Amino acid sequence: MSRIGKKPVSTPSGVSASIEGQTLTVKGPKGTLSMTLLDDLVKYEIAEGEIRVTPLMDAQRNRAAWGMQRTNVQNLVTGVTEGFQKVLEITGVGYRAQAQGKTLKLQLGYSHDVNYAVPEGVEVKTPDNTTVEISGIDKQKVGQVAAEIRRWRKPEPYKGKGIKYRGEYIFRKEGKKK
Repeated sequence: MSRIGKKPVSTPSGVSASIEGQTLTVKGPKGTLSMTLLDDLVKYEIAEGEIRVTPLMDAQRNRAAWGMQRTNVQNLVTGVTEGFQKVLEITGVGYRAQAQGKTLKLQLGYSHDVNYAVPEGVEVKTPDNTTVEISGIDKQKVGQVAAEIRRWRKPEPYKGKGIKYRGEYIFRKEGKKK
């Protein structure tokens, strides 16, 4: 039995959910999100103030999809009410970032600047030139944008230079001995 799947997803006031065919749509104060349902594995029920996810039968494949689908529904509800945010920190001499409209200009020690085009539905802010705040209502998009920006210069273990998530621990190695 899935411990996560057993819990119903509560929908706060101001959030409405509807199922049309194979699509679950959740509307809230921050926007609208939808996802494709796995009707052949899991059953979805919308009641007063909650959404329940239950497996159709006790097969291994159904139980495997149960908890994940419940978490996806929870991410939709959280996204339209609160939204999601990732913060990246840039460490290194001369490494900086600057948000310019829908592009993020990164100076990461290359011979050229990196211009990253921010996709629709995601907002990027730079409160200072070593911090990048990525926010939006879709958890997958926010995480994907953060991963793509981080991929330009992953933190290295000797000096710690690079782009890291806020709160991420970088295992530091000792340098070469004389």
